[in-house]
Amino acid sequence: MNETSTNAPANARPERGPHPGLVASVSFILLIAGLSIAGAMSGGDALRSPFADTADLVNGVRAHHDATRVAAFFQLGSAIPLAIYAAAVYARQLKLGIRVPGPVIGLVGGVMAVGSLLVSAFATYVESRPEIGTDPSVVHALAFFAFVAGGPGYVMRLGLLIAGIAVPAFVLRIVPRWLAVVGLVLAVLSELSWFGMLVHPAQFLLPVGRFVGGLWLIGIGFALPRQRTGTKVA
Repeated sequence: MNETSTNAPANARPERGPHPGLVASVSFILLIAGLSIAGAMSGGDALRSPFADTADLVNGVRAHHDATRVAAFFQLGSAIPLAIYAAAVYARQLKLGIRVPGPVIGLVGGVMAVGSLLVSAFATYVESRPEIGTDPSVVHALAFFAFVAGGPGYVMRLGLLIAGIAVPAFVLRIVPRWLAVVGLVLAVLSELSWFGMLVHPAQFLLPVGRFVGGLWLIGIGFALPRQRTGTKVA
């Protein structure tokens, strides 16, 4: 009589849990939706740069505090699926037998990136309150705080998440080589966005890390295999 073993290898068991590509898509859609809706509601005034003149910035917030609040609402919402994504990818990497620092670095980067989004959303929400709008210096300070947290603070930490996925994927060839290389480049550019705090032109790296990096997370979320087959992907 033949018996079927119930002790199947860990990487052969069916995966349970959220799909990384799907939750990354939800996070990215919420982020884009918040910017688009807030921009449409305010004619772009709710998305004004903190480097703008204080009077212009404050007038924009006062005139469109609902749009500013909507931006904070969607940004806060986008942080939750990003946290789920970081955990899901970490679990997938462990299931693939990746026992190097990369997965932990990626998980830590993802958690810190979520924290940056939360802080930025909180600051933006407080900035949108009519009671705060009576003090221009406070409004402008909150705008800068939201920018630093949601700009360099977020993108640099997102770069760690990207690096923690891209480096093992490149070395082990578990995804197409070009996709891993794009991730490595994005990780480096995301870390270089740090210089945007000192050199204004370097701030062009922020949307590269934030939006192109977000699209890459979606792509790699769908590309990561569920199990190792022993065959390298060219």
